[in-house]
Amino acid sequence: MGRFRGNAVAALWIIVAAVAYFVAAEVGLRMALVGDQVTPLWPPTGVALACLFLLGLRACLGITLGALAVNALIGPNLPAVLIIAAGDTVAPVVAYILLKRVRFRTDFDTVRDALELVFLGALAAMLISATVGAVTLVVAGVAPSFWGTWSVWWTGDAMGVLLIAPLILVAARAHIPKVLPPLRVLEAAVLGVGTFLVAIVATAVSANLLFLVFPFLIWAAMRFHLAGAVPCALIASIVAIFAVARDLPAFAGLDLTRQMITLQAFNGSVALTALLFATITAQRDRARKAVDDTCAELAETVITISQGWPLSGVVDMVRRVESEHPPSDTAPG
Repeated sequence: MGRFRGNAVAALWIIVAAVAYFVAAEVGLRMALVGDQVTPLWPPTGVALACLFLLGLRACLGITLGALAVNALIGPNLPAVLIIAAGDTVAPVVAYILLKRVRFRTDFDTVRDALELVFLGALAAMLISATVGAVTLVVAGVAPSFWGTWSVWWTGDAMGVLLIAPLILVAARAHIPKVLPPLRVLEAAVLGVGTFLVAIVATAVSANLLFLVFPFLIWAAMRFHLAGAVPCALIASIVAIFAVARDLPAFAGLDLTRQMITLQAFNGSVALTALLFATITAQRDRARKAVDDTCAELAETVITISQGWPLSGVVDMVRRVESEHPPSDTAPG
């Protein structure tokens, strides 16, 4: 009975991973710029990587099923569907294995974790899906050129890892308090709405104004860490992508290559700013809290000495403080 229940739970999570991948793909296809299936932001890669960290390698089957379902609807033929689905499965699995080997931590404790996600999870591993997909579409006669398709596919998969995976991993570990401070909720709403409005205005006027979203990203990173910075970056990226798809003034008059260079430079900048700045700020805040806690403990020790407690008790207290707060090489910023 216990074994049957375990298998049923595993099957349920595989179905959840497949459905999540499929839904994320349907959202991503609404932003396709090359053909009907190459988009500058491909959320399923982030969903797949997050599922692997949350569920383990058993999520591979769900990812494969989701990729087959998506590509079956848009793929040119059965061999192409199978090959692209294989590439879409292998890429996040390789990213997961690489990140596990370097002991990547999903709570993003240090800047190293953020950099590992950028270089191993996004830039390196997604070369696999982009190369397999681009070659397949070119051979099938669907894509106009290899390099144009490959660059959009690669950056789209990478952006999915950088924007979607941290959002899911942070949400999975989040602990929402029973009572939310109204000012805190208002501040979060202002950040989200402000980022959206600034991005809308910028894309309707000039691409040069897109830099105005960065103060909102920095504000969100300082106040809410990844939980605030990544959603704001995602909002800005989605607005910019739809601006390109609708040929809004910020990107009007540019050919596809120049549009993609401008768009992906912006998307990469907002993703890296949100990820790195939020991680650095969180690390600084933790270091500051550790210093404050240590100071409080030392203050209690001073009070204890002034009250004439035995020296052995003071020594025990100091040792307890040192064990709870060992020295760190990281100094607060």
